[in-house]
Amino acid sequence: MNDPGKRVVVLCGGESAERDVSHASGRSVARALLEHGHEVTLIDPAAAVPVVAGPLRPGDDVEECAVGTTPPPRADRPRLRRRMHAALTGGPVLKLLRDAELVFLALHGGWGEDGHVQALLEMAGLPFTGAGSAACAAAWHKHRARAVLAAAGLPVTEGVLWRPGTDEVPPDVQRLLAHGPVVTKPVADGSSVSVHRVASLPHLAQVAADVPADEELLVEPFLPGREFTVAVVGSRPLPVVEIELTTPLFDYAAKYQPGGASEICPARIPADFAHRLQEMALRAHQALGFGAHAYSRTDFRCDAHGEPHCIEVNALPGLTPTSLLPLAATGAAWTYPDLIHHLMNLTPP
Repeated sequence: MNDPGKRVVVLCGGESAERDVSHASGRSVARALLEHGHEVTLIDPAAAVPVVAGPLRPGDDVEECAVGTTPPPRADRPRLRRRMHAALTGGPVLKLLRDAELVFLALHGGWGEDGHVQALLEMAGLPFTGAGSAACAAAWHKHRARAVLAAAGLPVTEGVLWRPGTDEVPPDVQRLLAHGPVVTKPVADGSSVSVHRVASLPHLAQVAADVPADEELLVEPFLPGREFTVAVVGSRPLPVVEIELTTPLFDYAAKYQPGGASEICPARIPADFAHRLQEMALRAHQALGFGAHAYSRTDFRCDAHGEPHCIEVNALPGLTPTSLLPLAATGAAWTYPDLIHHLMNLTPP
């Protein structure tokens, strides 16, 4: 049964490269909460005018928000972070957060997913959806998360850290590249922002030239097999989603633009293989400290022999209408509002 009448603040937008995606998620979440009878205030703490909409009540309309073909400029991040910190630590936004009965986090990437926002809410004693700050921080740094997953016995690929602005190409990176194409990605970012498939040292030099001096790259072998993702809500793995790509990698454009990929749920795979992926996703969820009051989405890619490897675990996966978690929810016979209601009710009382 629904629990109508709760005052919910939805945080979206933020300062990361996934700002546009987060706005789309926030609006979709707000519509679902209104459908379940809640009062909603939509806030972008990084905006010049943080209150995007609200208080909204059941029957009110929420504008759509399209996701652009490219992420917002990195140069905007310092200004957005200053606004975000100020909004979350004082003034009218903090008052709205304190007055709410629940903070629904529709932030993706950056401070919204690396544990910063969660830590601020924890210190203020405010209830919020999703994992706590420690689990978010553990999952956000891909290299450290990979070490945790490997220690838990989960299959992961070899990865090498490299800071291009200060270091020459490490011998281990050269060794990986000598054995075939590699994938380079920021060690801490989301939505496959700045992910590249690299097949030669000259191409690697081109990619490295665009990397900010303070940023580390994670370099790993390119896995040529099928790609899957499995969401876990509380302690329940949802049906497996297969991602069929029209490009070598599931990058930002492929994720958020029509025609970039086909996503199939449930995946057309044998039942025992699907169960294996679900079991690994649940183990990854638990190994990183997510627990029964959180949700996550674990991405897998198969090698040339068809063996799956854990690529990463997402602490606040996308909640746009075309995102993978909502698609997995449909495979579990949940509507989108049902999914949001489940995520909301995971929060400890």
